[in-house]
Amino acid sequence: MRKLIAILGLTFAVLLGSAGVSESADFQKGLTAAQSGDFATALREWKPLAEQGDSAAQRNLGLMYDNGQGVPQNDKTAVKWYRLAAEQGNANAQSNLGVMYAKGKGVPQDDKTAVQWYRLAAEQGFASAQFHLGVMYANGRGVPQDHKTAVKWYGLAAEKAIDDAQTNLGVMYIKGQGVIQDNVYAHMWGNLGASNGNENGGRLRDIVAGEMTPSQLEKAQDLARECVRKKYKGC
Repeated sequence: MRKLIAILGLTFAVLLGSAGVSESADFQKGLTAAQSGDFATALREWKPLAEQGDSAAQRNLGLMYDNGQGVPQNDKTAVKWYRLAAEQGNANAQSNLGVMYAKGKGVPQDDKTAVQWYRLAAEQGFASAQFHLGVMYANGRGVPQDHKTAVKWYGLAAEKAIDDAQTNLGVMYIKGQGVIQDNVYAHMWGNLGASNGNENGGRLRDIVAGEMTPSQLEKAQDLARECVRKKYKGC
């Protein structure tokens, strides 16, 4: 094989209010403001809720401090708010707290603790955490390296249209890690990742295409279309 694509690194989800969303009018007012770029209003609406223990507001305050949106960027304060939400079971905050530990942002870098937080969120079905957990198993970070378990978590995230997970599944197939080596499925997953905007997926697809026969390419393309039709379930 002329080239190999490395296992992708960590990504960071930044969707506001995508887990544990409060139903309060104040929360929704803050969410509308944040989505329009008015972080001063978002802060004014969310901070009292966060101080009262609203996990969605806590998570979103963490995100604001993480990204420096409407407040000075501060990793330690981001971790504070993420942790408060995560300890209440907010999967989005748990995943983001895992990222902070994996990267050593606002806390000492600690892969084992990152895995603990990713796992809590992943077991709730949070797609970003499932992808991150797959990365940790693929690379042996915080857990013993286990390609089959990496494939399991990538697969769960790929079913939720996470393009990085779809692309990484393609990598596992092209390398035969955790699965039987199969260029057809490597092409299929790379193609699906690319169709969801992943440049590495497109590169993987094009690289593996050079190793395939016309009939294999046709089969991979048919499988990709069928997978989209099934909304990525059971591919």
